[in-house]
Amino acid sequence: MKLRVREWGTGTRHALLVHGLFSDSHTWHRLGPALADRGYHVLAPDLRGHGESPRGRYSPFDWAMDLVDTLPKHADLAIGHSLGGLVLGMSAELLAPRTAVYLDPAWRLEAATADEFSKIWYSWLEWTDMGELKARLGTSWPEIDIRLRWESMWRADPAVIPGLVPGGAYDYSPERAGMPSLVLASDPSDFITPDHAEDLRARGLTVDVFTGRGHSAFREDFDEFLRRLDVWLAALPNRP
Repeated sequence: MKLRVREWGTGTRHALLVHGLFSDSHTWHRLGPALADRGYHVLAPDLRGHGESPRGRYSPFDWAMDLVDTLPKHADLAIGHSLGGLVLGMSAELLAPRTAVYLDPAWRLEAATADEFSKIWYSWLEWTDMGELKARLGTSWPEIDIRLRWESMWRADPAVIPGLVPGGAYDYSPERAGMPSLVLASDPSDFITPDHAEDLRARGLTVDVFTGRGHSAFREDFDEFLRRLDVWLAALPNRP
């Protein structure tokens, strides 16, 4: 499926940005321009069932293959958050970016945790006021990110929930890095637990912890996130 893609910049290098569940390409309203200023042509799709992209059958495989159908291969940089990190990891060998950055990716859940998240996500759809979302997120999210998240939640198809958590445990973790790969985990993380982090390191991924920040650390502390991203990119051989 071809996805709707938001773009920033006209640079010769490409950066791919993949959002999480109930979000859309507006997620990257700061990162997109920041990367464009660094010389990238930034491509940020709305995943199937989100934003302005088509609706259809939902599963991690479908979301991953949509990325392959839509985005260019051999991009200089690819970043995915949560669900976006999950499906970017699944499609990374086919997309073959020069480097991949995964923001608290939802690669693995135990059955009880998956069921708990399903109930929580469905409960969000009962909210009638943005204040309920703000109360859930706490005070660390900027107001504009809360508003964009509220708006994107209502643009999304509720059927994306069972598409991600149809019931039972799952594990879509990469078997190997394939390219220089950085995982930025929240503190604590429901997805990148300490034992999972060790598994990922053994598979060749670099795992770093965003101490004191939640699942959307790049929203909560954008300046620190961007600093860490710049440090990662600067340390790579043949910097993208």
